[in-house]
Amino acid sequence: MTFEELAWEFAEVFEGLDVDSINEMLAKNVPLETLKFFNQYAHDFGEAEGVQGETLGRLPNLMLIGYILRVLEERLIPDSDES
Repeated sequence: MTFEELAWEFAEVFEGLDVDSINEMLAKNVPLETLKFFNQYAHDFGEAEGVQGETLGRLPNLMLIGYILRVLEERLIPDSDES
């Protein structure tokens, strides 16, 4: 599976989840410290770049989606050391 295919699959699954399911997925896959980091970093970065309004509020979510995709990709790629 390519990274692009993985991203599309993730997007399809993600759009079908309700808020409680999304929160459960985050709790199971993203450490609380990481959630706090992304929230603060995205806020600081957005303000420094002049991002405002709803876009600034959504920036942490966008970064989290990228992080989760990367975590999923790492889980699906066989470890070359095991070969």
